[in-house]
Amino acid sequence: MYMSGYENLKLVANLYKNVDKKRIDEIVKLVGLENRIKDKVSKYSLGMRQRLGIAQALLHRPKLLILDEPTNGLDPEGIKEVKVLLKKLAEQENMAILISSHNLAELDTFCNKISIIKNGEIVETNDIDAFKKDIKNNCYILEVEDSSVIGSIIDYKMDILTETEVRVYIEKEKVPLLIKELVLRNIKIYNVSEENLSLEDAFLKKTGGNVIE
Repeated sequence: MYMSGYENLKLVANLYKNVDKKRIDEIVKLVGLENRIKDKVSKYSLGMRQRLGIAQALLHRPKLLILDEPTNGLDPEGIKEVKVLLKKLAEQENMAILISSHNLAELDTFCNKISIIKNGEIVETNDIDAFKKDIKNNCYILEVEDSSVIGSIIDYKMDILTETEVRVYIEKEKVPLLIKELVLRNIKIYNVSEENLSLEDAFLKKTGGNVIE
């Protein structure tokens, strides 16, 4: 903490061969610390310290970067900065990045693959979009003229979301029958769409929740 960011990088660089000043300057620019790299780390924000830690890990050009909860404790702006940085690293450094995290909503916004671990075993590895599509949701959003009248008409489980929107829990094969029934009851339907699962919802459906066996 009493050393500057640059001094920390020089110290770590001594552990590797062929990490010269040019490489250090290159990494400093890559992680966006060029304006503060000579300041003491004690004056850095948490987000800046995270970027400095990533810079240390990049000095020797690793093919794989492993991060454990890299945005933990950061404010929204810091989280955004780290996500932008990781995307840039994957593209510019041609690097694979493995992130261990419990914040699935966050991973959903910038990761492209996922491995689900349950009771210490990998239960699935897949592209995030494919993983979510493989999980049957059976939830549809109906946009109607007046959502308050729907409850007395249909027998399916449902949630009233707004004055004009309802969520209906129904199998895909039964959706046409539901629409037909509502039309026959003179209910005006403006839109029907399958509700997209979040990564968190898909994870819970896949694993059955936090059950320790």
